[in-house]
Amino acid sequence: MGRMNRVTGSEALGSGWQGLYKVGGLAALIAGVLFRRNLSAEIGLFSSQATPASVSDWFALLQSNRLLGLAYLNIFDLVNYALVGLMYLALYAALRRAHKSSMAIAAALAGVGIAVYVASNTALSMLALSDQYAAAATDAQRTTLLGAGQALLAMNRFSGPGAQPGAGGWISLLLIAAAGTITSVLMLRSGLFHRATAYAGVLAGALDLAYCIAYVSLPGLDSERLALWFIPAAGLLLMVWHVMVGWRLYRLGRPRAKRPPKGS
Repeated sequence: MGRMNRVTGSEALGSGWQGLYKVGGLAALIAGVLFRRNLSAEIGLFSSQATPASVSDWFALLQSNRLLGLAYLNIFDLVNYALVGLMYLALYAALRRAHKSSMAIAAALAGVGIAVYVASNTALSMLALSDQYAAAATDAQRTTLLGAGQALLAMNRFSGPGAQPGAGGWISLLLIAAAGTITSVLMLRSGLFHRATAYAGVLAGALDLAYCIAYVSLPGLDSERLALWFIPAAGLLLMVWHVMVGWRLYRLGRPRAKRPPKGS
């Protein structure tokens, strides 16, 4: 019975999806090494520019240094989640034989979570508002644009004062964390990934899920302190998980050496 639930590397490669394994593996490696989740927090450590505290400060930063302003608004997370989407497609292909329904659920959760994040990311919308604010001719126009900017900031922001995720950020984090946890548990039950890879994913997902649960069930806690308790540790484990998953997927995508015919 245990043998039936385990998928060897050779069986996975035999599916003919080696190209997807390689693309998904490279995407996971890039997501773990270059475009990590919430890269804005790391950029802020090396920048003399503090994270803006008001909408007008955001508009001013976006006019004076667009790239830094967009980075603080988590524009690079859009790249991260696009890469993570490719990784989950490859993971579904790799684990589908033994756990097709469970992996389908995990991939669907990841896909919806990524879509929610893309729809709720405010970076480009804030840039457009900042351009309109700079060109505004009256105080009434500026006041309207400041209100619109404040509404955008409330949608999805883990960085900056208060570290409030907003509805979009919270839902996307919850769904993607659930997808990662399910996938990592399935890795433990298969023979395709190292157990250390699975444990790293389980821990990363558990920390993100703990944050999501605590955020809505413990309203008395300071949101910024709550984020510091869970998000950095989850992000570090997630980076390790992406690298380990990416390396394994890339190896699965390499062409196998052809065996000589019997009797030769």
